[in-house]
Amino acid sequence: MLEIKNIHKTFHKNEVLGGVNLKVEKGDVVVVLGPSGSGKTTLLRCINFLERADRGEIIFDDLKVDINGATSGQISNIRKRTAFVFQNYNLFHNKTALENVTEGLIIARKVPKPQAIQTAKEALNKVGLADRYDYYPSMLSGGQQQRVGIARAIAVNPDVILFDEPTSALDPELIGEVLGVMKQLAREGVTMVVVTHEMSFAQDVANHIVFMDRGVVVEEGDPKTFFAHPKEERTKQFLLRIVPSSDYTI
Repeated sequence: MLEIKNIHKTFHKNEVLGGVNLKVEKGDVVVVLGPSGSGKTTLLRCINFLERADRGEIIFDDLKVDINGATSGQISNIRKRTAFVFQNYNLFHNKTALENVTEGLIIARKVPKPQAIQTAKEALNKVGLADRYDYYPSMLSGGQQQRVGIARAIAVNPDVILFDEPTSALDPELIGEVLGVMKQLAREGVTMVVVTHEMSFAQDVANHIVFMDRGVVVEEGDPKTFFAHPKEERTKQFLLRIVPSSDYTI
């Protein structure tokens, strides 16, 4: 469904992505792991042109886009087929939960307001916020704000949702409620690419793991093989710091 080919990105002469390739099939839950600064977030942002890569290719079903020659129409097409869940929620503080979800539907997708309201309510219900339609972000916990962000993403019915460390800004006791929503979406067959440090989510929910370091993909594979029998020395070093040694064999 989605293929990323040879993506490069440099910031101020610092190569952040050094030729990354990634394939995502419909229904996949792809988890991208790696240390801070490995290029994980930049990769996500380049997929839907929040950042513009220096070169490479994005293929979305029958849509083939060369980064250098991407037109505004092609970029708009890709953005309409993706949704982004941000690390720090990115909600409008002067709008209610319901308004935060309807905004993109009405403004960006030209959905009639009555239909947008109904769609937004269904999305908020799905993430467990049926009683929070009229709450402003300041009245919501971090976990609830992130669930509004997820509702905003699923409301546009994208082909793939991109999650950028969706639990990293949350207090530990709130992480579970957000991961619970994501697990339910996975069970429903929602296609996701997730940058996260939540190893339990990666082990239990993902069907494909990608490990990045210094702007390149070091190793990838199914979760069972990746965690139990990592092949690359850099992967082993990373897992030794993150996962209890009893969980895998090196």
